[in-house]
Amino acid sequence: MDWSIVKQYLPFYQEAFFLTLHIAVWGILGSFLLGLIVSVIRHYRLPVFSQLATAYIELSRNTPLLIQLFFLYFGLPRIGIVLSSEVCATVGLIFLGGAYMAESFRSGLEAVSQTQHEIGLAIGLTPFQVFRYVVLRQATAVALPSFSANVIFLIKETSVFSAVALADLMYVAKDLIGLYYETDIALAMLVVAYLIMLLPISLVFSWIERRLRHAGFGNASTLSGK
Repeated sequence: MDWSIVKQYLPFYQEAFFLTLHIAVWGILGSFLLGLIVSVIRHYRLPVFSQLATAYIELSRNTPLLIQLFFLYFGLPRIGIVLSSEVCATVGLIFLGGAYMAESFRSGLEAVSQTQHEIGLAIGLTPFQVFRYVVLRQATAVALPSFSANVIFLIKETSVFSAVALADLMYVAKDLIGLYYETDIALAMLVVAYLIMLLPISLVFSWIERRLRHAGFGNASTLSGK
């Protein structure tokens, strides 16, 4: 390993690292919000909206992120809608991630028994309060392992952003390989950058899961005490 070359490349990777992380954070937060909305629509079977939500999930999960990005970046300009590379990457990640998060939320919501709803209403909570303080908390605890897997999956999917001319980590690695032919060093730095991004997230989710199990969450029976 030639450390002088590493030192020379490092500023490029740092800039790409923070750009990738910035898009990943906004994309994942948007995915959680979209996934929650879609899962609630499907769980409570709202007319028309439930069918639209199902169609969205099937479309999103059965098309690659790369194709979605191509549609946003190259397709929309043909109808007069021009988005920057960063916006395309963020929207694409939200569109893909929302479907996976929706399924995670839905599995958690379905794990909460009807008894929990009834007990919440019996002690004077409104339907919204039952959902917010009882159902959603338990559903989130149950679905946490799935959320963790989805977050890691979405961060790894950022490696295709370079296809829409975004100077992310993969873009920088390919650019440096093409310019200086230092393939081993460029790829090694790429791997290290993703490890630095992903390992803390994995450890944090594992810690949260242990805390929730210790606190008694994750069994969808908080109010009944079963």
